[in-house]
Amino acid sequence: MMTAGGAMPVAAKVDSVSDTGFAVSRESVVPASAADIWAALIKPYKWWSPAHSYSGVAKNFSLDPRAGGCFCEALPNGGGVQHARVIYAASEKMLRLSGALGPLQSEALTGTLTITLKPGAEGTNLRFDYVVGGYARFDLQQIAPAVDAVIGEQQARLARLVETGSADVPRAAGSK
Repeated sequence: MMTAGGAMPVAAKVDSVSDTGFAVSRESVVPASAADIWAALIKPYKWWSPAHSYSGVAKNFSLDPRAGGCFCEALPNGGGVQHARVIYAASEKMLRLSGALGPLQSEALTGTLTITLKPGAEGTNLRFDYVVGGYARFDLQQIAPAVDAVIGEQQARLARLVETGSADVPRAAGSK
């Protein structure tokens, strides 16, 4: 089954969940080279959803794809957010970030997002794995599906950007 834009979905799920953490993963085959996906991946201002930002503006995102680099967002008046820190970067193969994203950031949680690119016969397997653990003042079992949806949205937006040149879902004919 192909999605709009051609990416073949492989898996989307909450892999595991407990009182102290969860793991989610999203995976698809993108009909593009690992080099093309990597080039887009390291420009999150082109694909990360502004709906999942503090500023509401995607162009405020940046990523320094080297160990110790920042996946950051500029805020008005000189402010900023470090969403995650790069802990592993292998060009065209893997990017691993350490950071509790979104509402997880205010809790005593650690999150590790691993983005893996594996060339295959029909394109490149693009996989996002996000593992979160620690203490939170809310039920991690209840928030895991929402985090899975957000991670899935970002993975789909990156794939769509590579395939179509735009991360946004195309509007239906006749819609405003």
